[in-house]
Amino acid sequence: MKFVLLLALLASSAALAQQRHVWVLPGATTPSLERVLFDSKTADEQVSCYVFTPESYDTQKEHRFPVLYWLHGSGGSSPGSAAQVAQRYGEAMRVGKIPPMIMVFPNGLPMGMWCDWKDGSVKLETMFIEELIPHIDRSFRTQAKREGRVIEGFSMGGYGAARLGFKHPQLFAAVSLLGAGPLQPDFNEAPRAGPRGRDQVLGNVYGGDMAYYRAQSPWQIVEQNAEKLRSGLVIRQIIGDRDETLGFNREFKQHLDTLKIPHTYRQLPDIPHNPNLVLNALGEGNWGFYNEVLRAFAGK
Repeated sequence: MKFVLLLALLASSAALAQQRHVWVLPGATTPSLERVLFDSKTADEQVSCYVFTPESYDTQKEHRFPVLYWLHGSGGSSPGSAAQVAQRYGEAMRVGKIPPMIMVFPNGLPMGMWCDWKDGSVKLETMFIEELIPHIDRSFRTQAKREGRVIEGFSMGGYGAARLGFKHPQLFAAVSLLGAGPLQPDFNEAPRAGPRGRDQVLGNVYGGDMAYYRAQSPWQIVEQNAEKLRSGLVIRQIIGDRDETLGFNREFKQHLDTLKIPHTYRQLPDIPHNPNLVLNALGEGNWGFYNEVLRAFAGK
């Protein structure tokens, strides 16, 4: 019995290790959502993402569209999860609540943390900044400039949106953090992952090096880039008051306040750590953020 259990554990560990580096996701079957592949020198293989195009993309052939990069949380991306978000935003575009935009759902791996790993085996930030964004701008009719890009994410994706948006503010007009984490300056606690999950992520991604974790963290990045972030970047932070990461989100909001970095902070009553419930709770109030950021493209 013990031998059988050991074999099962080894098989499970091997499967998890294999999943960590799966760059090509399943194909999409939803209309207006497609899987896009590109050759990545960083990954040394093909990498995939999902791309949603609004209805007007096919009818306004000369028009160029802003891009919303939507980063997934832990567990990885899937055509179903991307389609859910795309459908919600696509309907808002269709009825004129927000400007039509292209949505890109990058592949951040199940626990990739949207950064370059210390051991060099995964370089998510390099791939995203140096390869994915240029590929999208070459392949689609985008507004290929800072004013035409927004980066947003939930949970691990919110962490990624924060660290990438705050580190590269020259590339994005706005950064949106939804239930983001980890936002704490040190990775001593992980309210959702627990001690075992924290140790696994700290070891795999950050090489067990807390100094490397800090160097990648939004907490330290906003300190380093505070002057650049005080103007020209629209920032919002949204968290449910039943989310386990609420305390760290509040501390991060206070950190932004101390650094005098303008942002909006909203705490949603009775909402746990769930992207659909967060978006449901925001309701019609969600769309004002995109209209503010992309007002130059409204009605075009």
